[in-house]
Formats: sequence, structure tokens, C-alpha cells
Amino acid sequence: MGKVILALVFSNFVSLLLYVARSIDAGNNRYLFLVWNLVLGWLPLLFAWWLKIRLQKTPWISIGNIVITLLWLGFLPNSFYIVSDLIHLYNTGEVSLLYDATMLFSYIFNSYVLGFMSLYIVHKQLIKRLSPRVVHLLIASILLLCSFAIYLGRYLRWNTWDVLINPAGLLFDVSDRIVNPIAHPQAFTTTSTFFLLLSSMYLVCWQLVAAISGNKHNI
Repeated sequence: MGKVILALVFSNFVSLLLYVARSIDAGNNRYLFLVWNLVLGWLPLLFAWWLKIRLQKTPWISIGNIVITLLWLGFLPNSFYIVSDLIHLYNTGEVSLLYDATMLFSYIFNSYVLGFMSLYIVHKQLIKRLSPRVVHLLIASILLLCSFAIYLGRYLRWNTWDVLINPAGLLFDVSDRIVNPIAHPQAFTTTSTFFLLLSSMYLVCWQLVAAISGNKHNI
């Protein structure tokens, strides 16, 4: 695991290097938000790892572990949200479009690896305690929530911390789209699109790890 983290840190460093080189060449910090989004992408992995360590000594149903789980769940969508930043990709005339596309892909790749790694850690912990069918249903529900959160973040501009800062406004927007789905078709199309994307990608990651490790996962 240590070598994987080192490789991931190196890959993140390459992303930062690409951003710094672009900023120097273009003379601006147009894509600084990518760095911030990548930082947010690390939080779910840190929370998942922290939770895994605590679960070795304390039950999941404890105040500390429940809080960490909620923090993990609250920040997990940030790892996958970054792909929506592709809407900012256009020919700025500052550097080549290919360079910007490569830089964006680098950040998206790293953030998705972080998100799927954190999801895998929690998935494995759940497998130890619940039946595989229940666990896979939970994982699918988590990915569905992440997909809906991407919609909330991209189109309604809600952030993770708004759960604490403005819970009433967030609850209103969420409930309105649940109660009146026909009035908000974009919520359905965006959520379902990202759900299919995240689910298919995570399935490949899950089976790939199983094939490499020689273990058989029931999925």
C-alpha cells in the first residue's frame, strides 16, 4: 500500500507541475481551482484510512466512527466532481488546447483514483461485517448519492460545507427535486449519467484488484 501511495503522490506532483508550468507560461492562475479540487479529493481517502485504523479497535457503531464515516461520505463526491470541470476546457489562446486537455485529464485521473481507493477501503470493511448483497447495494447507493451531489455542485453550486452553513436551503433544493422530478429533468439526466459512469468504472477497479490479488469478490 505504501508504494501505491508514493506512486499516487508522484502522479499528483506531475499534475501540480503541469499547472505551475502553464501558469508561468500564460501569466495567470486560470486553473487554480483544479489544485483546490485535488486537495479536496484527498480528504475521502484520509477519512477512509482513519476509519479503517479505528475499526481495528472500536466498533463501527460508535460516535467517533460514525462521525468519520459521515465526513468520508460528505467529501467523497468531491473526488468525482472534478470531471465536471471539463466544461472549462476551451481554446484560451494562452497555451495549446492539447496541453490544457492533458492537464485536466491528469487532475481528473488522480482525483478519481483517490475516490475509488477510499471507496474500496470502506467497501472491504463493510464486506467483513455484512452480507455481500447488502454491501453492494450500499455501495451502489453511495455512488448514486455522489452522482446527485455532482449535479448539486455543478448546477446549483452547493458545496460540502453547505450542509452545516445553509442546511435549510440545501434541504429545500434537494427535496424539491425529489418531490417534483418532472420539473427538474436535468437532475435526473445528470445523476443517472454520472451514476452509470462511476458504477462502471468502480466495477472495473474492483474486479481488477481482485484479479491482481488472486481473490474472488462476490459481485
